[in-house]
Amino acid sequence: MLQVQNIEKYYGSGNHVTKALDRVSFEVEDGEFVAIMGASGSGKTTLLNCISTIDTVSAGRILLEGENIAELPARELARFRRERLGFVFQDFNLLDTLTIEENIGLALSLTHSDPGKVKAKVEAVAKKLGIEGILMKFPYQVSGGQKQRAACARAMVAGQSLILADEPTGALDSRASKNLLEIMTHMNQAFGATILMVTHDAYSACYARRILFLKDGRLFNELLLGEQSRSAFYHEILDVLALSGGDISDGI
Repeated sequence: MLQVQNIEKYYGSGNHVTKALDRVSFEVEDGEFVAIMGASGSGKTTLLNCISTIDTVSAGRILLEGENIAELPARELARFRRERLGFVFQDFNLLDTLTIEENIGLALSLTHSDPGKVKAKVEAVAKKLGIEGILMKFPYQVSGGQKQRAACARAMVAGQSLILADEPTGALDSRASKNLLEIMTHMNQAFGATILMVTHDAYSACYARRILFLKDGRLFNELLLGEQSRSAFYHEILDVLALSGGDISDGI
C-alpha cells in the first residue's frame, strides 16, 4: 500500500539547515492501522505532511500503490489528495453551510460525479457508521459524536487508498477521544480501511496494531500489538516513551 524509502527533509539554507527527517523507511500494508509516535519536534507531523503531499521530501521516495507521489506534477496533486487520501482532523472541519450529506460527499461533488451515484455512496457509508438518520441536518444540529462519524465518513466515501489522521483526538475530552478511536478501529476492522495516525498520546496509539517511534527525525523503535491486551500494549508504549524522552499520558 505505502512504501516510504529513505526519505530526508531539510528546512532552511546555508549554515541554518535543520534536518527534520533522516533516512526514514517503512511500509504500511493494505488494511493496517499504524500509529506514528514521538515527542514534539521528532518529525512525525513533517512525515505525515510529506506523505499527504502537503510538503515535499528533500530526498528519497514515497510510493502509494506503486506510484511515486513525490514526483507528481503540481496540477495532479489536488486530484491525488481528493481521490486517494482521506483525512481525519482534530476539529472535524465540517462546513456549517452544508448538510451532513453534502459534507460527506463534498470531494465527490467537486469531481462532478453523477449526483445519484454520490448520494448512493454517501448513504452507504453513513449507514455503516450509523449516521444515516442525520444526513439532512446541518453540523450545528448534531452532537459531537455524530460530527466525528460524519468526518470519518467523509474520509472513507470515495474509497480512498489511505486515511491520514494528525492528532485526531488532540482537541477532544477523554470520552469523545475513546469514541473517535473506536470509530476508527471499526473503520479498520470492518471495512478494511488503511489508517496512518500521528499522535503523541499513548492511549490513542494503543488502538493501532503497530506503532513506529520517531526521535530526532529517525525511526528508532517499533511495537506490535499482536495477541496482547490493549492495556498491556499501552504500558509497553509507555516504557518506550520513557526511554525516548517522549510525552507520557495518563493511564487507561
